[in-house]
Parts: sequence; structure tokens; C-alpha cells
Amino acid sequence: MLNEYLQNFKNKLKDPDIIMLYRLKWAQLERHIETKNLKILDFGSGFGTTANYLAKNNEVIAIDPNNDMVEERECENKYTQIIGKYEKLNDFVDDTFDVIVCHNVLEFVSERADIVKQFSRILKSGGVLSIVKNNNDGRIMSKAIANDIDGAVDLLEGGHISNTFGTVHVYNPEELTKWSCNLKIEKLLGLQTFFGLQSNKDKKNEPQWMDKVFDIEMRVSDLEPYKSISLFNHVLLRKL
Repeated sequence: MLNEYLQNFKNKLKDPDIIMLYRLKWAQLERHIETKNLKILDFGSGFGTTANYLAKNNEVIAIDPNNDMVEERECENKYTQIIGKYEKLNDFVDDTFDVIVCHNVLEFVSERADIVKQFSRILKSGGVLSIVKNNNDGRIMSKAIANDIDGAVDLLEGGHISNTFGTVHVYNPEELTKWSCNLKIEKLLGLQTFFGLQSNKDKKNEPQWMDKVFDIEMRVSDLEPYKSISLFNHVLLRKL
């Protein structure tokens, strides 16, 4: 049975903010990559939301260390689930995957540099690494707009945000290329520039309004200054 923290997180998957986040990152991935008939690794797959989605048209392998989450995962579409930590990456030979997705994971682990090196080893030449991470500038703006001035000041002075999985240690996207010599940032996109700032929860449950916001989010996702102030960044890296 899931503990209270994980159950709360699973319940949040039905929250409009989370639904929009997944919708946007999947659409961005599909805009820049032909995600069909590929071999994909989802590292830190959690409840399997992304693995299950991508498994509709691809061969997907998912890795997550939390057995409780894996037992409750989404699996309408067939994919391979592995329970374990980053050491499981050693089981794959070089140049195995066309795409690796690692969404909101590296901020919680101290081995992030080693993990990225492994990603670059098992990713095929020309393959894509999809990273989703918190954007500190966007979080500061969000807290200030929500009238959490103390929280905004704390982040501005080097503080951290936390969630169900612990403290979020935000890193710069450029560090991803330093942790491996053969990865290059191809796109740095914004995720949730406007949607997360909307305080009217009723609006967020209106399908037509959500579609309109989705459209404008996609239109500004590759434009400054919008991606600099989004809540999340979607970093797409190509293996040279």
C-alpha cells in the first residue's frame, strides 16, 4: 500500500497543473522528434505516466527505484519495467537507445553527473536526451505573484524548494554538457509559463480554456523571455 506522501503525489497526477505539464512536455518532444518505432528509456519513471504514453508507438524500458510506485504504475500499453537505481544503467551496452527521458529526477540525486555520463554512453549517436527540470527564476516569479514574498526572497538568496521527493537542487542546463563530452543542447524550452500562474482553479478545469492556454504555451515555449520565466525547462540534448 502506498504511504501518505506517495498517495498524495499520485492524486496530484489528476491535478490540472500536472495534466498540463505532461501534455506540454509530450507535445514538445513530439514536435522535435518523430517518436515512433524508437527504443526509449524512461529513467525515474515513477507511476509510469510517460512510459505508458510513449509505449503506444515505441519500445520502452522504464527504471524506477520505488517498488510501491511501480506496483501502482500506469501500464495500459506494454513496456518493460525495471526496479532499481542508476546502477541498472550498467546493464545496457553502448548505443542502445534512440531517446532517453529523465523528467524531474536529477534534481533529487547526488550522482547526477555519473547518471548523465551513463546516458551519453547508452544513447545512440544522434540520439536525444530529454531532461525536464525546475527553473529557479520561474519559481521566484511564481512565489512573488502568489504573494509568498518571503519564499521568493529565500529562493533569490540561494534557498531551495521541496516536494514529496525531498529538496530540489536546481542546476544549470549547461552543466548537462559538462558532465558528458558528447552531448550538445539542441533546444531549451519553457514549460508552464502562464498556466501555473493562474490562481482561478475553476478556469483550470474548463477544457476549452485549457486548450487555449496549451496553444499559447506551445507558441512561446521557444521564445525569450517566456522560457526564462517558466516554472520548468525542457532541455533536449543531442548525442554528437
